Amino acid sequence: MQNWIFDIRSRSFVLLVISFVIVSMLVYFQITESFDQLIISFVADNVGNPTLDTIMQIITESGDSFYMLGFGVLMLLIKKTRRVGITLMILIVLSTLLTGYIKCGIDRDRPIFDYEGAPFPVKISRDTFALFCEGGYDASYPSGHAARAIIFGIILGYALSERFPKGSYLLLIYPLLVSISRVYVLQHFPMDVIGGTILGLMLAGVMSKKTKLYKIFEKSKP
Repeated sequence: MQNWIFDIRSRSFVLLVISFVIVSMLVYFQITESFDQLIISFVADNVGNPTLDTIMQIITESGDSFYMLGFGVLMLLIKKTRRVGITLMILIVLSTLLTGYIKCGIDRDRPIFDYEGAPFPVKISRDTFALFCEGGYDASYPSGHAARAIIFGIILGYALSERFPKGSYLLLIYPLLVSISRVYVLQHFPMDVIGGTILGLMLAGVMSKKTKLYKIFEKSKP
């Protein structure tokens, strides 16, 4: 997992920035529009399995900033994981605001399909925040949920990487599921979650490098 961590002046960070700019331009100039519409139309036509619908809605809600911040507060209350909690909370707030303002700039509408899956007691969240920017709430690119989910996976995985070198990679399954769920509940196009994931990787990689979270759970030396 430590191979995923990099400095802001590293080649990895520069490549991620370039990738994010390219993906953003593809979306802005609607070059990928036919691809996105094809995927989202297929998903809209195949939603309707009650069990899968409920699972996907639970997964997508777990990426809401409110729940993410709540987890960060919980980590903050435990002395050993306090650094993890602070790092998570900073990145969750930063990524939520950053994706909100980028949404205002790209100004891409969310999928027009109405989600007709199994009823869920909580309204599917959008949680886009951008002060002094109108329309960001209904904008689609990039996905804040995808950005926060990859941040969650990278930060926790990095913190556990010294003690569980291979097992820590299993945490990357979570951001993958959140990204799939955002498309499944018709809140985002595929390119939205790709862009959000790249942005989250940039933020988590740099922040993890600064905080050295892997030392929290490192094995005690004999």
